[in-house]
This record gives sequence, structure tokens and C-alpha cells, in this order.
Amino acid sequence: MSMCHNARFSLAAGFLALVTVLTSAMANAQSTSESESRTLYQRLGGLMPISVVVSDLIDVLVTDPEINRNPAVDAARKRVPAPYLKFQVTAQVCQVTGGPCKYTGRSMKEAHAHLNITEDEWQRMITLLKQVLAKHKVPAQESRELLDIVNSTKPDIVTRP
Repeated sequence: MSMCHNARFSLAAGFLALVTVLTSAMANAQSTSESESRTLYQRLGGLMPISVVVSDLIDVLVTDPEINRNPAVDAARKRVPAPYLKFQVTAQVCQVTGGPCKYTGRSMKEAHAHLNITEDEWQRMITLLKQVLAKHKVPAQESRELLDIVNSTKPDIVTRP
């Protein structure tokens, strides 16, 4: 049970950052002054659009052959059901963007340490995240903010060159 639990949180933490960026896709464009007074969570449209973007991102990530070429990631993907991962990532994105949710999973470092994620795998994830954000027409400002959040987790996730 704990191995499955750890794998779930590892995958959830890793993909949460990506999902966060995607959530802005459903947000309406706001004026600069209005955008600055609202949280990123609010500008993304709240929980429903965030969950839709996260769901799409996870669907893309769990089927991507480049990411799943990593044996540790592939094994974790097979142990952790996608719906559970989507739930965890949605909670994390909600929290880090200023929403009311509480992510209770492990830290990014703890969750990803055993996955041996490389720089190339990280870059592939970022590419896929940008594609999902574009698909959902996430405004540029919100996309940049989400990517900044995701990129802030890189030192804890990428463990191999």
C-alpha cells in the first residue's frame, strides 16, 4: 500500500506543475489592473477549468512515449491510476495559484527522487504543457505565471542530466 501511495504522490507532484499551467486555459483575458488584483486561481476561472486543463495534461503525459521511456516513470504510471493523479495535481495547482484547495501530498523532491527524471524529460513535459495551454487558449500572462511556478520545481524534480 505504501509503495502505491508513494508512487501516486510522486506522479501527482511531478505533473502538478504542468497541470497548473494548463488551468489558465479556461480563464478569460483580464485587463492588467484587474488581473493584478485577482489571484491566479481566480484569473484561471477557478476549480472547474483548472481540473479540465489538468485532466487533459495528465492524459497527454501518461501516454507520451518519450516520457514513459524512463522505466521508473513508466512503472509509476502503471501503478498510479490516472484519475487519482488528476485529483492530486488539481489540488496542488489549486493551492499554488491561490485557491482554497489543500494539497496534502509529498514534496516535489520527495515525490520525484526515485523517478530519475532527466533534463530531456523535463523539457518534453514543458513542451507538452505549453501545447495543452495553447489548446485551451490560456492567456499569455497566466501561462507565463504558471510556467514560472512549474519551473520553480525543476531543481527538486530533475535528478539526472
